[in-house]
Amino acid sequence: MDPISVAFWNLQNLFDTTASPIAADLEFTPADGWTEAVLDAKVDALVEVVATMFGGRGPDLFGICEIENRALVERFTTALNARLGRSDLTFAHDESEDLRGIDSSLIYSGDIFEPAGDPVGHVAFLRFRTRDIFQVPLRVRATGAELVVFVNHWPSRRQGEAASEPYRITVASHQARLADEVLKLSRQDVLAPPSLIDIAGELDARWNRNVLIMGDLNDDPFNRSVLSELGASNSLDKIEEELPAPKGEPGAIVDGRIRRSDVETYLRREPPLYNLSWGPLGQSGAGSIFFSQGTNRTKQMFDQMIVSRGLLLGRQGLEMTEDDFAVHTPRIMWTNSRLAEDAPRHLVRPRAFDRNTLRGASDHFPVTGLIRAVPIA
Repeated sequence: MDPISVAFWNLQNLFDTTASPIAADLEFTPADGWTEAVLDAKVDALVEVVATMFGGRGPDLFGICEIENRALVERFTTALNARLGRSDLTFAHDESEDLRGIDSSLIYSGDIFEPAGDPVGHVAFLRFRTRDIFQVPLRVRATGAELVVFVNHWPSRRQGEAASEPYRITVASHQARLADEVLKLSRQDVLAPPSLIDIAGELDARWNRNVLIMGDLNDDPFNRSVLSELGASNSLDKIEEELPAPKGEPGAIVDGRIRRSDVETYLRREPPLYNLSWGPLGQSGAGSIFFSQGTNRTKQMFDQMIVSRGLLLGRQGLEMTEDDFAVHTPRIMWTNSRLAEDAPRHLVRPRAFDRNTLRGASDHFPVTGLIRAVPIA
């Protein structure tokens, strides 16, 4: 089985030309220059960038955000199939309750994947409903391996990093809880059997499920929301630890302390997550977006891919590692196309779409990766 190509991209304000009932997108109407012709040009520009990915074939699994509604996702997917010479790309979508009306969606190959359940949009309730965390369960048709994908778009830094950080921490905590629900049995389930020894195999299988979290997190991998609250790091220490086997009845004295019950120990344990996106941080000037507000860094690594232990280590038929993660920076996206191919990375910046000149595509570079089929451990 060939590797499954993966990408995530913030499409930057892919709105239709009709004002929404809450009028949060008035700048994207014909009265403000956002016409059908301009929208066509925007979609075409996005599609041309996707056509530079993976040798012109594009991704098999494609998380997107900042797209207004299902109709636009369908339009974009249809345009991708036509431009890439494919017919297999389909999508999962859920209309979110975000105040600006922008959604996260997942485009995927129907030849490679089939749904393994219903997609669900989760909303973290701040003062206002924030952009959704979109959860999509999939199954690889050729092998039966399952993969749960979360597509994220966390609150922006529009108010400044310090003022907006609590909102991203809140959403990070919500995403962490959703990942826990996939990777751990519920409290009710672990209290049901007489002993966790009776369900040790089920506990371990759950712990090693394939989970992929991708999105525009509006924070870097080292920020508190990602590193501490979500618990996604680039450290293998926790990842390599096996889930401890249940030991039976509590109460034994171990190292001078009364041992906790297996249930308490299990419920307290947090599934480790591994962030594939640290690599570009070691390259001067690398990143997925040029964003210098309130910081000495000018390129940020806001667009990230994060995996579960099982997916990183290939425990359940699929493997995804940092070796294949990259920021995709095609020349057609550069603000300065006259730069040499080996120009310093801090000079290579993505060009936002301009409705007047019809140049540019998005103010974010896409990020890409590969998922490989492996024997089940």
